[in-house]
Amino acid sequence: MGRGHGRTMKKASEPEPLDEPGHRTKGWVRVLHWAAVLGVWTVIVLAAGAAYIAWDLPNIDEAIAATRSPTVRVISQDGVELARRGDRYGPAVRLDDLPPALSQAVLATEDRRFYDHWGVDPIGIARAMWVNLRAGRIRQGGSTLTQQAAKNLFLSSRRTLKRKLQEVVLALWLEARFTKDQILTIYLNRVYFGLGVYGVEAAARYYFAVSARDLTVYQSALLAGMLKGPNKFNPKTNPERARQRTLVVLDNMVAAGYLNQADRATIRAPEKWWRYGEVRRQPTARYYVDWVLDQVGAYVTLDRDVTVTVSLNARIQQGAENLVQKLMKKGGAAARRGVSQVALVALAPDGAVVAMVGGANYAKSQFNRAVQARRQPGSAFKPVVFLAGFEAGLSPGSVVRDEPLTIENWSPRNFKNQYLGDITLAEAMFRSINTVAVKVSERAGRGRVRDMARKLGITAPLTDAPSLALGVGEVSLLEMTAAYAPFATGGIGVWAYGIVRIDDMSGQPLYVRSGGGPGRVISATYARAMNAMLLEVVSNPKGTGKGSRIQRPSAGKTGTSQGYRDAWFIGYTADLIAGVWMGNDNAEPMKGVTGGSFPARLWRDFATMALRDIPPGDLPGSDLGDVAGEQPAGQSKKSDKSPIKGFFEGLFNGLFGD
Repeated sequence: MGRGHGRTMKKASEPEPLDEPGHRTKGWVRVLHWAAVLGVWTVIVLAAGAAYIAWDLPNIDEAIAATRSPTVRVISQDGVELARRGDRYGPAVRLDDLPPALSQAVLATEDRRFYDHWGVDPIGIARAMWVNLRAGRIRQGGSTLTQQAAKNLFLSSRRTLKRKLQEVVLALWLEARFTKDQILTIYLNRVYFGLGVYGVEAAARYYFAVSARDLTVYQSALLAGMLKGPNKFNPKTNPERARQRTLVVLDNMVAAGYLNQADRATIRAPEKWWRYGEVRRQPTARYYVDWVLDQVGAYVTLDRDVTVTVSLNARIQQGAENLVQKLMKKGGAAARRGVSQVALVALAPDGAVVAMVGGANYAKSQFNRAVQARRQPGSAFKPVVFLAGFEAGLSPGSVVRDEPLTIENWSPRNFKNQYLGDITLAEAMFRSINTVAVKVSERAGRGRVRDMARKLGITAPLTDAPSLALGVGEVSLLEMTAAYAPFATGGIGVWAYGIVRIDDMSGQPLYVRSGGGPGRVISATYARAMNAMLLEVVSNPKGTGKGSRIQRPSAGKTGTSQGYRDAWFIGYTADLIAGVWMGNDNAEPMKGVTGGSFPARLWRDFATMALRDIPPGDLPGSDLGDVAGEQPAGQSKKSDKSPIKGFFEGLFNGLFGD
């Protein structure tokens, strides 16, 4: 019988013929399956990559609006720009308004195929790669001008793959959104030109003092050359590098067909090339500028660009900085005596701060020792004590016994542990006798001394201990210096100030100082009496402030805190009140430095410089000092026949009563 129904059975191990239709179908199914899988994963990877790139892309509408922080310019009373906080931007300019040489110089140097590519230039990238491979280092970039515009508008300058990919995406967006001329206009108005300058209009005005509309071919080439390195090829900081780079740009313009050789030969650097690199010498005044800028927000809302005119005198400030630098030079006499810091502040008689040095080196420390530091003024506080004594019925001619004393288990000592017996308050002042100051404070009452300090403008907390008389309370140099102003003004107090006016950029005033001050804080009689006493501190051969003497009527007082930790001199003339402090930030003792040494001599040199163009003026009561003159007051310390004693007793007892 047959097997099955006459069918022939195949062996299990026998392969199917390759050309059968069913087999071919299964093969294509597999190919399509894996192609689909690959496609899905490709989409996933691309989507993930796109998400990664786009995750922190900026808001384009906001970024292109060119928002920025307001610019604050600080101008001295004599017209010198001391500082500019914020970036320099000029008004936007249209491409049609600019000289053709400017855009030609930029395109020839930055992107010659700008009008031919679509935002990303494969040819430029390939060329840059070839140049860099041959050089073995990065010498040329492949970014188009559109990519640079995208980076300037939207991105940071970080060199990362993600930022580069974002740059490409945004460049494509710019090309789709704007015309080539519009992109070039955006670029020229936003590109960075170093030193905080953005845009061609601001750059033209800052570097050449002209509008961008009036740039010459050479100036256009110079600005275009800066784009590769705004600080490296900056004409103000690196004039020779900028000059060499400008020549390269001019050659690029010839190579790109924008200039012919004949025209190129006629374009030369200005004869006075150095003027591009010249920076007007001006004071840094950085401590002062910080002090002023901290106050601007209290006067106006900073929602626009403003110009702040301040009280500082640039000539006087520069002189102060030079003197401090000379005194504090490394290895100098002050350094050898353990002085590491210095502060100086100077006021006009109305309280205007005309100079301020807050430390030996701003770059190393921005802490302003003229304003922020509070240190013990020592004997520089004694005028406050003696004024309180005047209110209690004493006078410069009053006699007080200089002798050892103890109050509340505290025993003040004189500088050299010497005691002179009976002396006048005037002599006690110019000799800076501690025991007498304490006796005056106790007679007047410590409360009255503190009240007098408040009248003079000292706001710092003051002790209620008997050591109050010796200046152990910590005050700032600015506050202590301003407290001496009523002596120079005949009794009128001042509030130290720096801001004179604030204007917007159109010149409209937003704030104008209109006087101000506490008015009369001590009587004219007290002011004349104090002047007579403090004139002796300076003019008498035995006065502690004799090292400050200048060729005009001047008065002042030295101060040295315990252990030589602080050394002060505060002095004044009819036209200037200035204070000097020296010491160390960590309160480390100096090597025998007193207020009558370096501080007094610095004050002398500063006042001589500052007042050189001002005729000498008399202080209220300075005629009394002239009468006392060079007489060695106190020759007979216990005798009622001392010339100074008799002079002051006869003249002032009638004024004060004793």
